[in-house]
Amino acid sequence: MKTKFKEMLLSTRREGMEKIIEKLEELGFFKAPASTKFHLNYEGGLLEHSMNVCETALELRELILRKKAELQEALPVESVIVAALLHDVCKADIYIPTIKKQKNADGSWSDVPGYDVDYGHFPLGHGEKSVAVLLKNGLRLTDDEIIAIRWHMSPWDLAFQSYEMKSNMNAARERCPLLSLIQAADGLAASILE
Repeated sequence: MKTKFKEMLLSTRREGMEKIIEKLEELGFFKAPASTKFHLNYEGGLLEHSMNVCETALELRELILRKKAELQEALPVESVIVAALLHDVCKADIYIPTIKKQKNADGSWSDVPGYDVDYGHFPLGHGEKSVAVLLKNGLRLTDDEIIAIRWHMSPWDLAFQSYEMKSNMNAARERCPLLSLIQAADGLAASILE
């Protein structure tokens, strides 16, 4: 899966992608879980989630283009790959392996491996951190890729957003079909596939 992930990123022929892959390795992206207690909360879960989002996004793109061919230019394959595979870069360095207590079927408690979260390394918001890490490490992102990665969590964050943030997110969604595609693929992957 790691080989396919790298091949897909390199297929975009994006300048700086080799450095991003090295940075992902350094940050622990390929071994990180996707969450602490929800979807794919085991070693390598983040890689698996990213691949699920990308495959789903590429399939959704094809369905959308069959109905609205005029969106071809707004949904280039390279941008779908970049935004889908790199949307959760922010999670690469936040999980700390730990032992947690879990109640067994008989009602007794046992120790099980799990994860805690430490946001102290680079404390930014979820999507903002992913964009910042990518840009800081030399990856040139299109405006639409930045928007899609930045706002991909909005359906889950809406209750906590200010009026201004909701307005910005709605403007982003109207301007950027890639955003809706990544949000849909992320939601389907996390809620149904995983």
